[in-house]
Amino acid sequence: MLLVLGAAACGRPATGVALGEELFDTCAPCHGANGGGNPVIAAPAIAGLPQWYVEAQLEGFKAGFRGRHADDLPGLRMRPMAVSLNREGDIQSVAEYVASLTAVLTPSTLQGNAGAGAEIYTLCAVCHGTDGLGNEVLHSPPIVQMDDWYLVRQLQNFKYGARGAVAGDTWGITMQVNTLALSDPAMEDVVAYIQTLR
Repeated sequence: MLLVLGAAACGRPATGVALGEELFDTCAPCHGANGGGNPVIAAPAIAGLPQWYVEAQLEGFKAGFRGRHADDLPGLRMRPMAVSLNREGDIQSVAEYVASLTAVLTPSTLQGNAGAGAEIYTLCAVCHGTDGLGNEVLHSPPIVQMDDWYLVRQLQNFKYGARGAVAGDTWGITMQVNTLALSDPAMEDVVAYIQTLR
């Protein structure tokens, strides 16, 4: 009770969606007020992503699992933003707010072969599900609602070591292994297939 009163006395919401909405003001310049993203600056749509996933990614940036490789410029920009969420409850609150936003499904931008991608996706489905809705237990996000350009970029980051190459990043390392056999055209094909699951 004292914590809530103390936070209210300072003019800062205690926790939850109200605090998350306040904190999201620093996210909006890149990700948009509606969380719909901005591909021009490689800021993906994040609205409606599950709270557990947003929390995990923010914690990953803070821990240095993401956003420390020279070839990952968007990640390098994002890491200081995650580090700034340094008060107790900040990450959980902003993640809860992002999860409360209506998902923004942006149009496809790539020209991959969805038919060829369907065969490749059988490996992805083990963790991300046949519907692409993900699995919290396996730390697998709902990729079906992510931008196609963002998915390809992340597959490339995993394959070339800009992501999933830091000791302690168990789930990232698992994902990196799964990308090693994928060519860039194959990445576009599998992402084209993922777009058909919407």
